Amino acid sequence: MLPAEDLVETGGSQDYMIRMGILQVLKTQFLCHLIICYVFLVSGIIINLVQLCTLPLWPINKQLARKINCRLGYSISSQLVALLEWWSGTECTLYTDPESYKLYGKENAIVVLNHNFEIDFMTGWTFCERFGVLGSSKVLAKKELSFVPVIGWMWYFLEIVFCKRKWEEDRKTVVESLQNLRDYPENFWFLLHCEGTRFTEKKHKISMEVAEKKGLPKLKYHLLPRTKGFCVTVQNLRGTVTAVYDSTLNFRNNEMPTLLGVLNGKKYHADLYVSCKIKINLHEFPCMTVRRIPLDTIPEDESECAAWLHKLYQEKDEFQEHYRQTGRFPGPITSPPRRPWALLNWLFWVCLLVYPLCMLLLQLLLSGSTFTVVCTFVFCIAVSVGIRWMIGQTEIDKGSNYGNKDMQMNNN
Repeated sequence: MLPAEDLVETGGSQDYMIRMGILQVLKTQFLCHLIICYVFLVSGIIINLVQLCTLPLWPINKQLARKINCRLGYSISSQLVALLEWWSGTECTLYTDPESYKLYGKENAIVVLNHNFEIDFMTGWTFCERFGVLGSSKVLAKKELSFVPVIGWMWYFLEIVFCKRKWEEDRKTVVESLQNLRDYPENFWFLLHCEGTRFTEKKHKISMEVAEKKGLPKLKYHLLPRTKGFCVTVQNLRGTVTAVYDSTLNFRNNEMPTLLGVLNGKKYHADLYVSCKIKINLHEFPCMTVRRIPLDTIPEDESECAAWLHKLYQEKDEFQEHYRQTGRFPGPITSPPRRPWALLNWLFWVCLLVYPLCMLLLQLLLSGSTFTVVCTFVFCIAVSVGIRWMIGQTEIDKGSNYGNKDMQMNNN
């Protein structure tokens, strides 16, 4: 027989496992998903309306309007971070050197990210949140997104750089948008997916055909980077941005995370390798020659800058190969602590918005009208279908055709 102390400990462990099992089952229920999406959409629309009210402030005090919009934008984007960090419980590990770690969040930076996963944008935002730059983070986004409520409208007020993916038309707009960031009052990270589109085997095959035609080294885990956007960003943010962070994301155990998995509370393990480095001996792991990449060390000439970026992606490919072989990136490991603000912000909106929703549904059910009850049920079904459709748009096989052969992929 087990000692009494062991029996108590075993019983306590079993109770904990049962509670966690019940919680995990609850996370997969449609009602929970409906509440999460309802809170996100309604709070987002409310915040968009408040952002609209800041327009008269822009000509009077532009910097104050920017700071207000950073906080309002944070209130939207942090809900997705809370979903990943607190609802899903996804763990995020950072591989970087201690000297570079001290500077994260304290300087403006261009972050070069790989684009392989359905939730890589959420993971990127999570690391922005942990270093206090989520509200002011910038991206290069499709013009169509600026018309989408909540995220797109939020980005408009955050001065996100939008493009049509037609460089002849985009160059002037992109340059003007980047120049506007030179006097931005908050530290920001400019997140760039230089591959231009999410990695798929089909796009990779086409991309490597282009590499062969142009005499460029082939990549195994990345698409050929599209250099013009990067070069223009570097040219126009010199003097404002101080460094480039080469960031490579992977998930342990060959996990392929999905937004639906996160919504169902599935826990993933993200590893992010952030290299503020320029010289790395990739063939002598774990010994590395490390130094920071100040922006002014990147060539100003466009062709030399493009060659620099191609070399960077060759190094990223070798880092990915090392990860596939060893299950980890080289270098020291750290886990930046979760900040409570994303969770507190989400709980605030839940408390504010769920109670009136429950009261409305209760009144509808107590009305005694069969027509009202049926309409409510049909509405919930329609919302469910809509949610599943929106989640489906984040799936890799539902991604854009940008980079496919019919889009005449050029390395631009």
